[in-house]
Amino acid sequence: MLVLALIGGAVWWANRGEDGPLAGRPRVTDAEAGLSYAVPEGWRHDTAKDEDLIDAFSSQMTKKAEADGPSSAFMSGPAGRPVASADLKTATETAARSNAEFFFPDQPASLQESRPATVGGRPAHTAVLRVATSDGDTAYLELTVVAVDSAHTGFLLGLTTGGAPEDSALRELDEITASADTVTAAG
Repeated sequence: MLVLALIGGAVWWANRGEDGPLAGRPRVTDAEAGLSYAVPEGWRHDTAKDEDLIDAFSSQMTKKAEADGPSSAFMSGPAGRPVASADLKTATETAARSNAEFFFPDQPASLQESRPATVGGRPAHTAVLRVATSDGDTAYLELTVVAVDSAHTGFLLGLTTGGAPEDSALRELDEITASADTVTAAG
């Protein structure tokens, strides 16, 4: 009887918070970031590629463009320092602009949305930037910074190109972020 209770508890723990559109999907668990997130249909997570990321990121997944549709990427990682709940908005908007400059150098980026959020019951903040790309297209960058615990802050970063805000690609980034949960952060 005790064994059944333990197994039931483990199943609940592994699937907690999965009641959205990505419920039951495989998950990426990023202990460095202290976060996990669902892998939607059509997306690919390659753990070998996680090892090749620059130090700022510790996990990734991608979705290739179909015909002339958008291509998308989603990454997570540990923030460089803990961020207090009161500072999440400023830290998120600043980091979003920094990432826009990194991924789209010298391209104009404008803040489309900035909103408080929660991930795994922990305080977070999300910023969405619209970027005019050099080829005349539009890209969106969605960054959520999460106060994983008092000593760890992690982030979730989604990028999509070739779409508009109402397009499914940006909604899919929102769904991935909504599927996120906190895990025990490494180190």
